[in-house]
Amino acid sequence: MRPAIEILKLGKQYKLTTSAPYVALRDVISESAKNIFSAKKKEQDSFWALQDINFSIEPGERVGIIGRNGAGKSTLLKIISRITPPTTGEAIIRGRVGSLLEVGTGFHPELSGRENIYLNGSILGLKRAEITKQLDAIIDFSGVEKFIDTPLKHYSSGMQLRLAFSVAAHLEPEILLIDEVLAVGDMEFQKKCLGKMEEVSKKDGRTILFVSHNMDYISALCNKAILLDKGIVVKTSNSKEVISEYVTNVIGKSFLTNGSESHIGNSVVKLTKIQTVDENGTAKNNFSVTEKIGIEMKFQVLHRGHELWLGYNIVNEQGVNVFDTHNVSSPFYNQVYEAGEYSAIAWIPENLFNTGSYFIGCAIFNHLKQVIHFHEKDSSFFSVHDSFDAPTARGLSPGNFTGIIRPLLNWDVKKIDR
Repeated sequence: MRPAIEILKLGKQYKLTTSAPYVALRDVISESAKNIFSAKKKEQDSFWALQDINFSIEPGERVGIIGRNGAGKSTLLKIISRITPPTTGEAIIRGRVGSLLEVGTGFHPELSGRENIYLNGSILGLKRAEITKQLDAIIDFSGVEKFIDTPLKHYSSGMQLRLAFSVAAHLEPEILLIDEVLAVGDMEFQKKCLGKMEEVSKKDGRTILFVSHNMDYISALCNKAILLDKGIVVKTSNSKEVISEYVTNVIGKSFLTNGSESHIGNSVVKLTKIQTVDENGTAKNNFSVTEKIGIEMKFQVLHRGHELWLGYNIVNEQGVNVFDTHNVSSPFYNQVYEAGEYSAIAWIPENLFNTGSYFIGCAIFNHLKQVIHFHEKDSSFFSVHDSFDAPTARGLSPGNFTGIIRPLLNWDVKKIDR
């Protein structure tokens, strides 16, 4: 069987031009005359949004595309959707494509929701009878049946997203392209969309290409992932391996980790290094759920006589604060520090975190005296992955669990005799 999508030596170049805020007709004529008689042509700056991209996707595969903002993810989807042509190479698409790249794409604001369903279907090349066959299912899934005959311009962005996704999923394209637009919807609808995408892929054999910054969604839906960075493919493999590569070697470069020195602070105290370590004190960023995680902050006290409080806060990849911790159990809590070098490690017990990526903020302060010596919100990071050689906090249960934490608790189960 031939691949559903083949990308061969694909590249996309954009030209960067600048223009004055106001240009008169005489300026245009004058500039044109100069260009005719000038041997030198004005050079334009350009950049490559994508360079030498090569991969193939088989029918029925669910593939996630991840990377930082500006990596080229949306540009790639626009080329596959035939919205913009490539500069070099080619994208071979075998099958009808349904895409959801931006809220409202393919919709007309003056038409009603019902009319927009037929409009979208006709763009996909479907006959009216084929659209009518799916109409009730589309309206029911979208949850906007009360407003289905109202002009789209009166819909909120969330309502437009619901209708757009429902149309894209139900009008049976062989290839479904979904960009980050799901972030507009509420959490309940996002989960509903993920379930629908998994259903149409497994049941109907449709190919899905999904762009998202939410690593939990990529891990839950996609059996394969592609990592883009600065317009090139960094890694193509199963989702867990690609996510680990992204967190460790792409995101991690922007943090104060991997032994790099820091000089954040003031005349009293300076942060010199922050890192995560295992039980042996070895610096690392990737942990199994069954491992203890140590967050180590090294700092230098420049002047004695100050009471210093130390603190960390942990934030997950959705920006939710998981917890804060201060050194209240340390003998140095509320003590006057002498000048010198210090190391402070807070230990997170094993079997506490769910799988995913977590970002660390660190601070040295004194609330009673209303003094903050420094507070770095994104100073380091770590990722947690499943352990396959030992029971975890969810035992041997299959599937993905969405909680922020999944502690291994002691259970007391007994039969009640009456």
